[in-house]
Amino acid sequence: MPDQSALNRPHTTIILAMSADGKIADVTRSPTRFSSQADRVHLEKQVSLADGVLFGAGTLRAYGTTLGVSNPEWLQLRKQRGVPPQPVQIVCSRLAELDPQLRFFRQEVPRWLLTTETGAKRWQEQESVVVGAFERIIVANTSEQGFDWIDAFQKLTQLGLERLAVLGGGELVASLMAADLIDEFWLTVCPLIVGGIAAPTPVDGEGFSAPQFRHLELLNVQTIEQEVFLHYRMQHGS
Repeated sequence: MPDQSALNRPHTTIILAMSADGKIADVTRSPTRFSSQADRVHLEKQVSLADGVLFGAGTLRAYGTTLGVSNPEWLQLRKQRGVPPQPVQIVCSRLAELDPQLRFFRQEVPRWLLTTETGAKRWQEQESVVVGAFERIIVANTSEQGFDWIDAFQKLTQLGLERLAVLGGGELVASLMAADLIDEFWLTVCPLIVGGIAAPTPVDGEGFSAPQFRHLELLNVQTIEQEVFLHYRMQHGS
C-alpha cells in the first residue's frame, strides 16, 4: 500500500454513524436518521474542528442539507482560531447533477463544488438559475477509477484547507481509503439492526483482499446511553 500520509494534503477524518450490523442507510439509501441527539452533538463538534466538510452527491440528495456549526461555544472557538464561523461545505460530484432547489443551497454556509471538467461545464450552464450557489468550483484530474484524489486533496490544501471532515457516503470513503488519504475514523455504533445485502456500509466500493486490508489503531471508546463512540487512527503503510 502506498503511504500518502506525508503528502501535502489535509488531515482527513471520517465521521459516520452506523447500525450495529454496520449499515449507514437502509436498502433504498433513503435518509436514515437513526442516531441520537448525543451523536448529533458529537458530529457538530467534529465539524467545528474542520476547515472543510466533504460529502458525496448521493449524501446531499438523500438529506438535502448539510450540518453547520450553531453551538455558541464552538463558534467562539473558531473565532479564537481565526477561522470563518462555518467550515466550507464541499460537494463531490463528477457530473454535478444537483437539484438547485435543495435547501442546502439556501443554508448560510460557504459552498464549493469538487467536480470534473464535464461537471463544471454542466453546472455553469445552469448557473443563471442558481447564482452564487457555489463560491468556488474545483476541477480535479480523473482516471479510469474516477477522481484523482491525490490531485484533488493537494488542490484543497493549496486553497488553505488543513483539516477535512468527510461525512460519506460509503463510495466516497472507499475511494479515499483506496488512495490512502484517511487519517482518523469516528464511528458511532447505534443500537439497531438494518440488514440487507444492498444496504450501504461505511466503506463500500469493491472492497479489499486480505493483503490489502487497512488497519486501524483504537484511540478511544466512549459509551453514551445506548451508543458507542469509537475513535480510530489509520495505520498508514500497514
